Amino acid sequence: MFTGIVQGTAEILKVVSHPAFRTHTLRFPAQSLTGVQCGASIAHNGCCLTVTAIHDDTASFDLMQETLSITNLGELQPGDLVNFERAARFGDEIGGHQMSGHILCTAHVTQVIASEHNRQLEFELPPQFSRYLFTKGYIGVDGISLTIGQLSDNRFNVNLIPETLARTNIGSRQAGDRVNIEIDPQTQAIVDTVERVMQEQLKPHGGIPGDSR
Repeated sequence: MFTGIVQGTAEILKVVSHPAFRTHTLRFPAQSLTGVQCGASIAHNGCCLTVTAIHDDTASFDLMQETLSITNLGELQPGDLVNFERAARFGDEIGGHQMSGHILCTAHVTQVIASEHNRQLEFELPPQFSRYLFTKGYIGVDGISLTIGQLSDNRFNVNLIPETLARTNIGSRQAGDRVNIEIDPQTQAIVDTVERVMQEQLKPHGGIPGDSR
């Protein structure tokens, strides 16, 4: 489990392609990997990955084809920065919202509005996922726990404070960039359940077998 409170950015050092998967090696800020062992989970741009090798301040991760196709991690090259968050532990403060590290889809940045002290970004989701969007609802954007601002069909915007811009890679996003999206799991479960119940209620119901009334 993750909280969407990004701990910093890590630099891609090496990308090695294999049949049907790739290996990424990243350099993390000093002390960021303290206590981390092979098999641990670390989110990259919100996507949960497993540590396969570790040495000092570098760690490697294997990305399967499904991960490369569903997320923006397949676009990464050496020198790029990713948001990272280590898995939450029981008893940790939940400063953002509960996140699973499972990316639902990607969205494109459609507009960036910069001001003196903050920045507003607008995104466009694939239309089939717009039903999960709610004003003031939680959403994960490249692993960052954010609050949805305004909505218009399958577009939404978020407002970013200086701390978020300084700690994450979202300050470098421009129109056309692709970001990973994770919908709040509770919101997704509620919407899917309500839709399923309503569909069941709308189905025509025949009479009870043997009922002559």
